[in-house]
Amino acid sequence: MGHENHTFTSDFILLGLFSSSQSSLVFFSFIVIIFIMTVAENTVMILLILRDARLHTPMYFLLSHLSFMDILHISNIVPKMVTDFLSGSKTISFVGCGFQVFLSLTLLGGECLLLAAMSYDRYVAICHPLHYPILMNDSVCVMMAGGSWLVGTVNSIVHTAYALHFPFCGSRAIDHFFCEVPAMLKLSCVDTTLYERGVYVSGLIFLLVPFSLIFASYVQVLLTVLQMKSSEARKKSFSTCSFHMMVVTMYYGPFIFTYMRPKSYHTPGQDKYLAIFYTILTPTLNPIIYSFRNKDVLEFLRYWFRNTCNLRAPMWLSRLSI
Repeated sequence: MGHENHTFTSDFILLGLFSSSQSSLVFFSFIVIIFIMTVAENTVMILLILRDARLHTPMYFLLSHLSFMDILHISNIVPKMVTDFLSGSKTISFVGCGFQVFLSLTLLGGECLLLAAMSYDRYVAICHPLHYPILMNDSVCVMMAGGSWLVGTVNSIVHTAYALHFPFCGSRAIDHFFCEVPAMLKLSCVDTTLYERGVYVSGLIFLLVPFSLIFASYVQVLLTVLQMKSSEARKKSFSTCSFHMMVVTMYYGPFIFTYMRPKSYHTPGQDKYLAIFYTILTPTLNPIIYSFRNKDVLEFLRYWFRNTCNLRAPMWLSRLSI
């Protein structure tokens, strides 16, 4: 009997984003549409990169990993939100919460490093084009992608194990739409100051350092672009860099604000609205900004759809004749 009570009380409650109001139903519908769009966009992006030899470049190799991370990340969060809203249940088991924390930290940390690697790729391609085949060869690309996954996983294992070992006293209601470490620390009944310092150090490694490198890379790219003689090339490159920096800022800004503040500065409900940017919105924008604005990608996308329609047309016509 005691064991059963312990098992029951080990569950957490996710307060989520939605209430029972009409506006929440609209917001819920918006989140579901965004989820479907994100999975579809990133899946199409991965298939395009696999099928088109013209996209077998370092940039698109890294982008395929970014798309896969985005699919996993949004799938780790939104389906649980949808299930909770439709069923009316807000509970999540201790194991389920731990898995969410682990996968989320793995993907968030890995994506931070991967975005830095992608900015380095653009820096080398534009500022040092003659050295690009050497500096961004296949081995370097594999190391960058594999290193992002590996370092993100190791960091996640450490933080997940440490965060979940704290005793959670009293209310186990997490004011968030998924299990995230800063929101969970507010439920702990012991001093977490030492662990928060560890989170701050991880923030320096995974957030501030990559963001600084990305910013420095794009500054160098813009300085190189300004020296171009072609005004059209300058305009196109400036537009691309601006969109990239916009998405990067949307991702890193709320992320830094959430993870690099002391627990005492976190207000109820604030973190979950900030988390929407780096868990739901940027995975939707990434394939649009990094790929679907690219001429080669759009050309192959049109070619792919045209071939698909041509293959299906005879079958459709034959059915009509019958």
